Amino acid sequence: MSKVPMTVVGADQLRKELEILKFDRRPKITEAIASARELGDLKENAEYHAAREEQGICEARIRDIEGKLSNAQIIDVKTMENTGRVIFGTTVTILNIDTDVEMTYRIVGDDEADIKQNLISVNSPIARGLIGKSEGDEVSITTPGGLTDYEIISVKYI
Repeated sequence: MSKVPMTVVGADQLRKELEILKFDRRPKITEAIASARELGDLKENAEYHAAREEQGICEARIRDIEGKLSNAQIIDVKTMENTGRVIFGTTVTILNIDTDVEMTYRIVGDDEADIKQNLISVNSPIARGLIGKSEGDEVSITTPGGLTDYEIISVKYI
């Protein structure tokens, strides 16, 4: 499987979630299953079936996170020299030339993307259009809303 880019923050968040799942949630689910077994007939025991379903969801998420972390290529832009070029992990301020609206985004991995926090996926149309460009460049990007022209105001390696 190919390596998937991930920021240091994103990897830390996944590790924390994995720790909670393994050392907090998993033991609680095991206890809930044991308690439900003591209630008797398992065929008609709703608590038992609910706990088993929760266990399956928890174990699937643990496997998912472990897989993502094993295939992660963790990139820390803070350790790189700021060349003014847009790369994975950089924080980019762009100006929509048509509407004169300025936006700031950080380019992150797919799992970290959250538009409400201005974190956009490296695979999003805007990020793909910005990658490799430099501060001061004007770019035309095809978005779901159509072709839009942007100017790259600043590129920060933070």
